[in-house]
Amino acid sequence: MPEKTICNLTFDEIKELAELVSDKKLGKIEIKLQDASITIEDKKRPPVQPVQQVPFQMPAVMPSQIQPAVQAAEPVSAPAAEAPKAEEKETVTGNTVKAPIVGTFYASPSPDKPAFVKVGDHVSKGDVLFIVESMKLMNEIQSEFDGTVAQILVDNASPVEYDQPVMIIK
Repeated sequence: MPEKTICNLTFDEIKELAELVSDKKLGKIEIKLQDASITIEDKKRPPVQPVQQVPFQMPAVMPSQIQPAVQAAEPVSAPAAEAPKAEEKETVTGNTVKAPIVGTFYASPSPDKPAFVKVGDHVSKGDVLFIVESMKLMNEIQSEFDGTVAQILVDNASPVEYDQPVMIIK
């Protein structure tokens, strides 16, 4: 049985509004939509200021019907010089270390210091592998695996996305 609505609001939404009026000490909320209206008023607290009425109209197009403003561009083929590098990265197997947050990848603690790890270095669980700077905070990323660094997939000072593969440890 479909849920009954008043002013395009379900009973649960009306109940939430009533709790909001009480919790925030609003005094009164009035919603008018075409010929229907609903008023939620806290009788214990009269409104502090007169309620300003703002006309509300439902959008002509519902959000689910809105078409994307930008169409996806056709994929651009990679230059021939980069093709072997991409194939090379795909052939290495092992434990993948991924970026836990969006930010900027840094291989070393500062520009004048050596990298935390290089390809071929042995790492233990808990060793710092790299830093991801996010919102001016330097986040040290530690290894979850024991093994040898087989490949570093990101260039120093490059942006990384959440869950992007950054390093492979064998």
